[in-house]
Amino acid sequence: MPVPPLSSVVFMGTPAFAVPCLEHLLEAGYPISAVYTQPPRPKGRGQHLHKSPIHLSADTQSIPVFTPPSLRRAVEGLQTLKPDLIVVVAYGQLLPPQVLALAPFGCVNVHASLLPRWRGAAPIQRALLAGDAQTGISLMRMDGGLDTGPVFSQISLPLSSHMTAPALLTDLSLLGARHLVEALPGYLAGTLLPVPQPQEGLTLAPKLKPHEGRLVWSEPAEVLERQVRALLGSGGAWFVRGGKRFKVLEAQHDTAPGDVLAPPGTLLDDGLLVACGGGSALRIVTLTPEGSRPMAASACVLGYGFLRKGEALGE
Repeated sequence: MPVPPLSSVVFMGTPAFAVPCLEHLLEAGYPISAVYTQPPRPKGRGQHLHKSPIHLSADTQSIPVFTPPSLRRAVEGLQTLKPDLIVVVAYGQLLPPQVLALAPFGCVNVHASLLPRWRGAAPIQRALLAGDAQTGISLMRMDGGLDTGPVFSQISLPLSSHMTAPALLTDLSLLGARHLVEALPGYLAGTLLPVPQPQEGLTLAPKLKPHEGRLVWSEPAEVLERQVRALLGSGGAWFVRGGKRFKVLEAQHDTAPGDVLAPPGTLLDDGLLVACGGGSALRIVTLTPEGSRPMAASACVLGYGFLRKGEALGE
């Protein structure tokens, strides 16, 4: 379907997840008049200011970029752009009512879940933590709530048993970009109408907190493996032993050999096979000791004498 005539489209986004959506809109011929993103943030040892991935992408296209700390103070500037449509992808701020009402076609959001499941900041990680069989992309017209707006299109994506958060983020960012340019003409033409979200199946996806990365060995190994995959690329899944924190990058759940009644947290061999709840076991494959580099379990065992068979990692 051809792009309906629009004179001005504003794009709001910040992380790498949003970049394919901006690029696909430009390739499809949408007139992006400006990009709004979060201000540059200090990073690294030198704490130098770094532009967001969307900021860098917009710079390569010579698109004007605005980085207001608060959109409430940027309404007048937005009004001068006279946008027909505002597209929002992981912008990082709630939009005030004045912005939501500014464009004739409203504010369209690309959300990384099948709403109303996983409203909130961490839908990708929450879907993996919960062991969902599928997730997807929802396109909605935004209202004043957190991911509560009516949805005009969705597309699903099956989740494999080995999917990690970084891989899923990449898959959904590309899927979202393709689906946006496919569905947006229908929305603008009025053939795809936003439908209120049902209350059935509503779940929340709050921002992950540091303590959620701790591996609790009394949990089944399958649950802990999901935790490792879901938190990869963010805070990470971890345990503490010998006064050091070990971040687990890769693990596989297994059946505990020998005495399945070994207390959770017991190392069952010299290859970092850990007894877990329900007679299961988790094989740690790759990990990063605090202050060191990522390494295979075999190398880590050689370096730390308290990671051998019979030792207890504790809770």
